[in-house]
Amino acid sequence: MTQETGYYVVRRRALPEVLLKVVEAKSLIESGRVLSVQEAVDQVGISRSSFYKYKEDIFPFHDTAEGTTLTFTVEVDDEPGLLSDVLKVVADYGANILTIHQSIPIGRVASLSISIQILKSTGNISEMIQEMEQKEGVHNVKILAKE
Repeated sequence: MTQETGYYVVRRRALPEVLLKVVEAKSLIESGRVLSVQEAVDQVGISRSSFYKYKEDIFPFHDTAEGTTLTFTVEVDDEPGLLSDVLKVVADYGANILTIHQSIPIGRVASLSISIQILKSTGNISEMIQEMEQKEGVHNVKILAKE
């Protein structure tokens, strides 16, 4: 049984549309592009009750990650330079690499475990992971822990 205070990392495509619209409405309010909750919910197409029901429970991952350590696994082909390409993505997004562990490749696929520190200057973590996944030879990127 999951506790009320538990957290999950869920891909955007798995979320119900109403939750994504709550995030959008919150962004409109925080940026000052709207003057009221009613104006925000009208603009994104949800009810005020939906907004208030979920507003404290949904937030963009990158907004709350600063100062934390993120550990993820990556499965990559055993190809020269591929680890460097993955690490370059992390560097391009401004995260601090804390640890890297690579297994001996089995079936020409290596498993990596990478821990990074998310800094104030770090870019959008979701976009960073997506960019890693799009690299030729990268099979899987999964977040293991957020501390």
